[in-house]
Amino acid sequence: MKVTSDLKHGEQTYSSPALIKRFLPYIKKYRLLLVLDLFFASLTTLCDIALPMIMRRLTNSAMGTAAPLTVEIVVRLALLYVALRLVDAGANFYMQSQGHIMGVYIETDMRRAAFDHLQRLSGTYYSNHKIGQIMGRITNDLFDVTEFAHHCPEEFYIAIIKIVVSFIILAKSSLSLTLLIFMWLPLMFFVSVKINHWLRATQKAQRFQVGELNAAIEDSLLGERVVKAFTAEDEEKKKFEQGNLDFQRIKKKSYYAMATFGTSTRLFDGLMYTVVIVAGGLFLINGLINAGDLVAYILYVSTLIATIRRIVEFTEQFQRGMTGIERFLEILDTPIEIKDSKNAGTLKVTDGGIEFEHVYFEYPDDHNKVLHDLNLKIRPGENLAIVGSSGGGKTTICNLIPRFYDLTSGKILIDGQDIKEVTLKSLRQSIGMVQQDVYLFSGTIRENIAYGRQGATEEEILEAARLAGATEFIDKLEHGLDTYVGERGVKLSGGQKQRLSIARVFLKNPKILILDEATSALDNESELLVTQSLKNLTKGRTTLTIAHRLTTVQDADRILVLDKHGIEEEGTHEQLLAKGGMYYRLWNRMAELD
Repeated sequence: MKVTSDLKHGEQTYSSPALIKRFLPYIKKYRLLLVLDLFFASLTTLCDIALPMIMRRLTNSAMGTAAPLTVEIVVRLALLYVALRLVDAGANFYMQSQGHIMGVYIETDMRRAAFDHLQRLSGTYYSNHKIGQIMGRITNDLFDVTEFAHHCPEEFYIAIIKIVVSFIILAKSSLSLTLLIFMWLPLMFFVSVKINHWLRATQKAQRFQVGELNAAIEDSLLGERVVKAFTAEDEEKKKFEQGNLDFQRIKKKSYYAMATFGTSTRLFDGLMYTVVIVAGGLFLINGLINAGDLVAYILYVSTLIATIRRIVEFTEQFQRGMTGIERFLEILDTPIEIKDSKNAGTLKVTDGGIEFEHVYFEYPDDHNKVLHDLNLKIRPGENLAIVGSSGGGKTTICNLIPRFYDLTSGKILIDGQDIKEVTLKSLRQSIGMVQQDVYLFSGTIRENIAYGRQGATEEEILEAARLAGATEFIDKLEHGLDTYVGERGVKLSGGQKQRLSIARVFLKNPKILILDEATSALDNESELLVTQSLKNLTKGRTTLTIAHRLTTVQDADRILVLDKHGIEEEGTHEQLLAKGGMYYRLWNRMAELD
C-alpha cells in the first residue's frame, strides 16, 4: 500500500488501488446484489447497441444494398426495439432501486465500523481532532459512498461492454476506420487520469474544509451563551466568514478542475466526430463502406461518446466516493492505543484496594512528564483525598486507574490484579466517576440516570435518584423522570445535573469511586446538597477525591498533597495542619480568600 504523510491535513493519503482493495470486503458481502445489478446493467446496453444495427438494416434496405425494405420488416424492427425498451425499463428499475439499496447497506456497514473504532480510541485522539471533522467523516463522507458503491462497478462495466461490442461490430464493417476512431481512446483516458489527480486533491481539500466549517459552527453554537455574554457575535461572524470564504476558494478550484476535465472530453468528442466525417466520407467515395455502415458508425460513435461523457460526469461522483473511503480509512487506521491484552481476564473486585507501583506517566501527544516513580497504596474502603497545585498530576492519577490513558511504565493493581491484564470492560464496570464537568445526554432524566446500568427497573432508578438527593427537585417537575433535560442538560442547574450524575453512579453501584472536582463548579447551596449526596455514595467504597476546595476533604481518611515532584505530604487534615507545611499554607491561603 502506498501511504504517505499529508503535511497539509495531518492525515494519511492512499493510492487509488489501495482504496479499492480496502473497499472490496464491504462490497463482497453483497456480491449477489452486485452480480444481479451488473446483469441488469448488461440488459440496459442492449437498446444502445441494437439501435445502430436496426438503422443500418433500414438504411441499406432503402439504398438497395440489402433485402428490399417492406412494411413487414419495419414492423418487425419496431417491435424488436419496443421489446428491448421494455427490457431496458425493467432492468433500469432494478438498478435504480436495488443498486442504490446495496450502496445504503455498504454505507451502513462502514459507518458502523467507523463508530465502533471511534469508541475504542483513547483520549489522545479526541484531544487532537475536532468533533465536527469526525462527524463529517462518518456522515457526509459516507453518503457519497452509497453512490460510489452502486455506480462505480455499474458505469465502468457498461462502458467496457459498449466499447468492446462496438469495436467488434464496427471492425467487421471496416477495420481501418474502426482503428482510426479507437486510436484516440488511449490518449483520451491518459489525459483524463492526469486531470483526475487534480480533481482528487481538490475533493479532499474540500472535504477537509467542510469538516473545519462544521467544527467552527458547532463550537460557536454550543458556546452561544458565552458568545452573548462577551458580546462576541462580530468575532464569531469573522471566524465563520473566513472559514466560509476558504471553502468557497477550495470549491472554485474543484470546479476549475471539473471544467478542465469536461472541456478536454468535449475536444476529444469533436476530434472523433471529425475522423468519422472525413475518413467515413473518403471511404464512402471510394466504395470501401456503404451508407448503412456509415450511419451505424455515426450512431456507434455517438454511443461511445455518450458512454464516455457518462464516465466523465461520474468522475466527480467517483472522486467524492474515493475521498469518502479515504477519510473513512483514516479513522479506521488510527491505532487503538488502549486495548485488552491478549490473555486479559475479568477483574474481580473483592475489597477495592488500589496500589501504584513505580508509576511513570507522560502524555503521548506532547510528552509532558507528569508522574515520576509514584508509589501509593489505597486501602480497601479508604476515602483518599488528593490536593495540590495545578499540574501536579491529580486528575492524571484518576484517569490512569480506568485506563483512559496507559502508564508509561510501572503498574497499577486493584486487589492485586494488574489493570493491564484485565479487560477494559470489567475494569471500567468496577469504577464509578463523578466529575466537575457533568455530561448529560439529550433525553429525559430517566434515560440519563438509567445510563448507569442498562435494563434498570423503575424502582431502581427512583431509589438511585433518592440516594443522590435528586428526588427533591425531580418531584417538583411537571413530567418528573420524563422531563427533557435539553442538550447537555441545559435545562437543569449545575447542582441538579451533578445530583443526576451521582444517581447514575448509585445505579452502577461500583466498588471504587473517583470524585474529580465534583463540587468545585457549584454555588454554596448546591455544594451542600451535592456534598451530602456524595457522603451517601462513598459509604463502603474505596474513594479517590480530587479537590481544590480543601473544606470538602477535611473528613477524608487520608489526604495526599501532590506537587510536580510527587507526593509532598500525607496524613489527616489535623496532622497536615500540625506539620505547618504545604497543606498548611494552602489552607491559610484559602482562608484568606474566603
